[in-house]
Amino acid sequence: MAQPMYHQIADDLRRKIETGELAPGAQLPTELELRDQYEASRNTIRDAIKRLTSLGVVETKPGQGTFVVQKIDPFVTTLTGDPQSSAGEGTRFLSEVSEKHRRPRATTPRVEIQVPPAEVARRLRIAETDQVVSRHEERFIDETPWSLQTSFYPMQFVTNGGATKLLMAENMPDGVVQYLGDTMGIKQVGYRDWITARTPNSHEQGFFRIAHDATVFETFRTAFDQNKTPLRVTVTVFPADRNQFIVDVGIVPAAQYDIDESHS
Repeated sequence: MAQPMYHQIADDLRRKIETGELAPGAQLPTELELRDQYEASRNTIRDAIKRLTSLGVVETKPGQGTFVVQKIDPFVTTLTGDPQSSAGEGTRFLSEVSEKHRRPRATTPRVEIQVPPAEVARRLRIAETDQVVSRHEERFIDETPWSLQTSFYPMQFVTNGGATKLLMAENMPDGVVQYLGDTMGIKQVGYRDWITARTPNSHEQGFFRIAHDATVFETFRTAFDQNKTPLRVTVTVFPADRNQFIVDVGIVPAAQYDIDESHS
């Protein structure tokens, strides 16, 4: 029994995608062009696109067209680590990604003085009207937008502690934590991660190129000094389609992902 016409069209388009003739992220020909190419009706073309969409091969973006889905290799982040390490979040990100033979990149920090969001003020244990220094970075892996990270520091670190480099829009090779230790004698002795899941806002949708109803993880990392006082709050947003997490507790072997299932 012959396949329906829309099956045949969907199969032909899928073959072009699998062979690379239609590359990941490429836009499919318009509905009119496909009708002429396959000498098919409008409904037949639409049914073929629906079939490809249900198979997760293409996605339709309202007002833009239909595109080949980009397959993303998720990155696994280990949230736990040495709480007393002076390495900054940026340094760890670049190191951890490079170790897994991926290509990391972070933008130059965007620095602002601002009144923080209420959830940040509570975690820093400051008044909601107090000002903070925020340092924001966009992060990429293999040139794919991977996370957005903003660290907030009490303004008193600058006004009373002399940590003026917090205001400079440049990366600190040894990390901000090391800089605060050298400048103010502050030592990070631990941190707490608070992880939530939510839908993205409009800026996150645009940066990550995800749908309005997608899911992102938001991590609030509150770091504490030797006096058990919060020294920073780092907020990181991760899209769920390209991120996974590991939390290690106690003495455990290094994670291994390439497991021979025949020996499991």
